[in-house]
Amino acid sequence: MDRRELLMLTGSLAFGLGAAREARAATAVPASFKGPYIDLTTGKGNMLAGVRIDANLDESKQKWGSVSGVVCGVRDGEALRDLFGFEVVSVARAWKQPDGSYRVLHREAIFYSDLATGDILREWKNPYLDETVPVFDVINDPWNHYFAEMHKPMGPDYGGLNKQKDVPAIPFDMGWYDAGNGIAQNRTHINLYYPAALQPDKWPRESAGKMNRVSEFFTTTVKIEDLQNPKKTSVLNTGSWMRVTPWLPWMLMGQTPGHIVYHSTTQSFDTLDGFKPKVLAHAEKLYPHMLEAPPKEYWNKPNLSSLEVYARDAKPAPPKKP
Repeated sequence: MDRRELLMLTGSLAFGLGAAREARAATAVPASFKGPYIDLTTGKGNMLAGVRIDANLDESKQKWGSVSGVVCGVRDGEALRDLFGFEVVSVARAWKQPDGSYRVLHREAIFYSDLATGDILREWKNPYLDETVPVFDVINDPWNHYFAEMHKPMGPDYGGLNKQKDVPAIPFDMGWYDAGNGIAQNRTHINLYYPAALQPDKWPRESAGKMNRVSEFFTTTVKIEDLQNPKKTSVLNTGSWMRVTPWLPWMLMGQTPGHIVYHSTTQSFDTLDGFKPKVLAHAEKLYPHMLEAPPKEYWNKPNLSSLEVYARDAKPAPPKKP
């Protein structure tokens, strides 16, 4: 396993687990976590759980996921404001390695929507600026994951922008706890502060500043009986996701004080029927390839967030008209 693969343990399930692990250690581990199929207190058990939640142990099958929620604007001196909705379309396929670890080939698209109609936005009236701006779809192609019995709990490197110190490998632990009613949950979080791909001198209207401060918060919920069923090569799940991040570049807020917060629910499914019709229609029309897991050669491409993708694919906006 090379350093890049260790860094790939930073997908939606595999980072920031120390606090959850400590919280669980303070309570008794339920017997259902230790078998009969997998032991959720071991690196191997967590690896198998993670792959089945993220993808499918059956490499001939794909798995789809959605995130659906609201983006809020945050400014000093006023209440948060619901600005627009957002929808994520993702798809993944597992790829087992000779050493027993798994690469998960994964891609995701993010679309923004009208809160009243659910229509996918192509332009949006920014109430902070009283200006209509084009909306930028995010195409994270790929956003790969890596699962192994031992991992290094390091954050995403975002194409090398988020530089980190190397740390020792530890047994992979997703920090599961018994939520009652036959449900297992884990809570994970990421807190990052790293140089922005969108620097103000080049992107005066798009850049929120020289540094990005980003946090993400995940809750994953699964049935314990599904995790312990060896016939289920894929385990369906629900949960929540929040992200605190700078203004989206296409909002053209520049260095205006404030930021945005994403709040959403997540779910996974084994067919395309799980997506909202308007979301699926938009993906099928403009990005049909994003409904299929990426090929194996995509493993060597970097994982970039929406901010880095914008810097790569967009051009600086002209100055605002007087």
